[in-house]
Amino acid sequence: MTIELTTADAVGELGSLLRGRVIDRSDPEYDEARSVFNGMIDKFPLAVARCADVADVVAAVNWAREHDVIVAVRGGGHSGPGLGTVDDGLVIDLSAMRGIRVDPVRRTVRVEAGCTAGDVDHATHAYGLAVPFGIVASTGVAGLALGGGTGYLTRQYGLTIDNLLEADVVLADGRIVTADESTNADLFWALRGGGGNFGVVVSFLFQAHPVDQVFAGPVFFDLADARTVARAYRDFLPDSPVELATFFGLKTVPAGEPFPAEHRGKHACALITCFSGTAEAGAAALAPLMDLLPEPLFDWRGEMPFPAWNQAFDPLFPKGLQCYWRGDFVRDLPDEAIEAHIEQAGRIPPGAVSLMHLYPIDGAVHRVGRNDTAWNTRDTTWNMVILGAHPDPDAAAGLEHWVRDYWDAVHPFSDRGGYVNFMMTDESPDRLRVTYGDNLERLARVKAVYDPDNFFRVNQNIAPTSTAA
Repeated sequence: MTIELTTADAVGELGSLLRGRVIDRSDPEYDEARSVFNGMIDKFPLAVARCADVADVVAAVNWAREHDVIVAVRGGGHSGPGLGTVDDGLVIDLSAMRGIRVDPVRRTVRVEAGCTAGDVDHATHAYGLAVPFGIVASTGVAGLALGGGTGYLTRQYGLTIDNLLEADVVLADGRIVTADESTNADLFWALRGGGGNFGVVVSFLFQAHPVDQVFAGPVFFDLADARTVARAYRDFLPDSPVELATFFGLKTVPAGEPFPAEHRGKHACALITCFSGTAEAGAAALAPLMDLLPEPLFDWRGEMPFPAWNQAFDPLFPKGLQCYWRGDFVRDLPDEAIEAHIEQAGRIPPGAVSLMHLYPIDGAVHRVGRNDTAWNTRDTTWNMVILGAHPDPDAAAGLEHWVRDYWDAVHPFSDRGGYVNFMMTDESPDRLRVTYGDNLERLARVKAVYDPDNFFRVNQNIAPTSTAA
C-alpha cells in the first residue's frame, strides 16, 4: 500500500530505521533539504532521507519498496533536469556519506557517493594524484561518474568511467553487491555510462593518476574574432598533446569581479586551457595555437595546483541558478557550423551566465572500444553543451527558448547522440536509443536482472527488457 508520510507515525517508522535524519514537510529544514542545484526545479518530495551510511541506504530502499513509494537518489544534486528529487516520493540523500580513502601505492581512491569532485581533489592532491572528473568542483561524483564523466583530464586519462575499478551497489531488493571486471561484470559494464538505472552506488573505487601543478586558465577574445579562433582551434586540436585540455566556448564576459570592468557583459569567445605540467611546458604546447590568434581581451593562464583550477568556475555557478541545457556529441566543426554557433552566441540573453562549450573527448577516450562500457560513442571529438543560466526566475522561459533555438540551429552538424548528463527530461525518447546505439539492448537486459520492476526510474530511464520499446 501507499502511505502518507506527513503523519508523525509514518515519519517515525522511517526515521527509526536510519542513523541519519528523515526530513518531512513539517520540518523547518524541509525547503532547504528538498532544493537542488538547478533553481528551475521545484519539487515536493514526501520526505528526504539523509543517509549516514550504507545500512541507512538499504533501510530506505527496503522501506520505499515495501510501501510502494517512488524513489529519487541524490548525490551532489547537480542534475540539470532535477533527477535528484521527485514529487510525492522519497529522496535518498547521500550527501552526508563523504568518506575518502587514498592508497598512494596502488594509486587508487575509495570514494563514498556523497562526495563532490572537490572533496576528492583535496584528498588526492596531498599525494600528487587526481581522478578525471569534470570542470566544476561542486559537482557530485556519483552522478558525474555514472553518466560517463568528461573534464580536464579526459584526453590524457579517459572518461571518469574508464578509471572506475569497482563499485558497491544497493539493489532494488535491498541486497548489497560489489561490481567489478570479475564480479557482477554485467552490472559493472552497465554502471559505466548507464546512469542510476541499476541501483544506488554507495562507493566507488577509482584509479588515480599523477597530476600536481597545471598550467591553466581562460583566454577571452571578442566575439568578432570567434571565427578565427574557432577555425584555428579546430585545426590545432587533433595533433595537440593529450596532456593539454583546451575547450572552446561562446559566452558573455561575466559581470562581476575579477573580470575587467571594461569587458563585462560583452559577447565573447574563449579558450579554456589546462596543461598537466609546468608553465614553461604548457606555454610551449599552446604556442602553435596562440601564434595564430588575435590579441585577446584578457589572458589569465598561469601555473597553479590542479584543485585550485578545478574549482575556479564554482563561484560563477552557485546553487539556485535557473538552468536549462541541451547537448550533443560533435565529430567535425565545418565552417558552416562555426557560422551557426556565432550567430546564436550573439543572441545570449542579457545578464545571463549562459554559454556553449565544446569539451574534447578524443585521446584516451578513443582507445576504449564502444562496446567495452555502456558509453557507446567512442569515436567522436567533442561533447557539446548549450547552457542557459540566470539568477532571476523570471528569466527562465527566455533561457529555455534561447537554448532550444541554439540547439536546433547546430544540431544538423552534430554526431549521433549526446552525453546523458546533458539531457533534459523533455527531449525525444529516441535520444537514449541514438546515444547508446547497440548497447541499449544489453543495458535493458542488465536492467531486467538487477531492477526488473524498474524501481529506480527517476533517471534517464532504461526500461527492463520485458517492458523496453
